[in-house]
Amino acid sequence: MDFDMSTDFPTTSFKFIGGFLCLDFVNTVEGRSRLKYAKGSSSNDAYMIHRDKLSSYSDLVVWSQHEETDLLTSRDAKRLMQLAKSHARAAQAVFERAIELREALYRILKSVTEDRKPNPSDLEKLNDELIAARAHEKLVFSSATFETTWEEMGSNLDSPLWPLIRSAGELLTADLSRLRQCGGEECGWFFLDTSRNRSRQWCDMKDCGNLAKVRRFRQRQQVA
Repeated sequence: MDFDMSTDFPTTSFKFIGGFLCLDFVNTVEGRSRLKYAKGSSSNDAYMIHRDKLSSYSDLVVWSQHEETDLLTSRDAKRLMQLAKSHARAAQAVFERAIELREALYRILKSVTEDRKPNPSDLEKLNDELIAARAHEKLVFSSATFETTWEEMGSNLDSPLWPLIRSAGELLTADLSRLRQCGGEECGWFFLDTSRNRSRQWCDMKDCGNLAKVRRFRQRQQVA
């Protein structure tokens, strides 16, 4: 499926409203909108990305070190930045993998909310990344309990992808009845609706919610 990208959005203005790690990763764009093609076209599911917030490998590291994600320690982030500087091509390849993973996950989540089967190639992409990540996962015993952790987070350029793909696997194999996509025009962010009556429609009432209210008000004024 086609997607278009622009990178003129400040990389530091991240918002975290998804309620799940992989959802916030999918939401690292200002928004997405479906491209309109002629009726019967095979490209009806194509979409456009509006102002991507990730434009480089360093952006991926910055997002992964954000206090809301807490995927990387400052030490690991610094090591990855240094590694990327000396292996620029490899870092770019990992960044491109990250974007491909993000968009594959977006399309899968959209298929869930639209009650249709996901594209097999998107599932294959997620499975490939799961296999790659699990090669670095290990079981440890700490404080009288067992837990899983990652080996060499700061020594592998693709380490920021490992917890992201695990998060995606956990989400997709859980109850998805609360998964929602924002109804705002040119938004399309995903979130888990934790409201009591499951009536949340917008990523944020202050943004898309208010815009929708203003739009409805103007429409009523025009009719009047």
